[in-house]
Amino acid sequence: MTTNFATQVTLPKSSRAPGLHVALIPDGNGRWATSRGLARAVGHRRGVRPVREAAEAAPSLGISTLSVYGFSSDNWKRPEPEVREILGCIREFVASERARCVRDGVRLTVIGRRDRLPRDLVAAIEETERATARCAALHLRLAVDYSARGEIVAAARRSAAPPDARAFDGLLGADLGGRSPDVDLLVRTGGEQRLSDFMLWECAYAELVFLDVPWPDFRRAHLGAAVDDFRLRERRFGGLPRGAASPAT
Repeated sequence: MTTNFATQVTLPKSSRAPGLHVALIPDGNGRWATSRGLARAVGHRRGVRPVREAAEAAPSLGISTLSVYGFSSDNWKRPEPEVREILGCIREFVASERARCVRDGVRLTVIGRRDRLPRDLVAAIEETERATARCAALHLRLAVDYSARGEIVAAARRSAAPPDARAFDGLLGADLGGRSPDVDLLVRTGGEQRLSDFMLWECAYAELVFLDVPWPDFRRAHLGAAVDDFRLRERRFGGLPRGAASPAT
């Protein structure tokens, strides 16, 4: 069921245990714009601010890794002007946020293929990654030209018969920017309820929150409410609830 946190916008307390990996699927930019009679490009540009707000709020919410789906490999199917607009927004964000990331201790990296990206975007990515390499308050990961299926296929090709799941897990991400911790919480905006080929392996046991709010209207309070919801859930990873006794055999 889609959750609407529109009335749950009080910021949570900052006394959180660190270490959460939160993944964001920012959906609804184009629909937000067209519903207002604006060009879809306006929606993509308005979608930059929520990424910044989420990154600023993350450390106080106990989030140490924040992965954001910026551009999927399937997004190449969109009209060329829209593709240029999205990639241009990503380039401007990566370049303009460089100093802020250094100041705030945010390590910014990009996962996904780079061989199909414009050279100016790749240059901006590499410069920001170098500048923020030693930052440790938050790891902000942008997924650009990213496909989880492609990542899994590439890992399988590197080792046709891995001995176990742990070994296979170590092969993931070698071509796309490196592996990350498993995702604890995935949040998708825009009312859709699917993963859309985003971090499928890492999301095996992720808690899922789907919001009706379009991405340009997403604020740090929505992220805080989603984290609060996550902390109320019991994660069993296939086991029994806490305190439950196994039946006698």
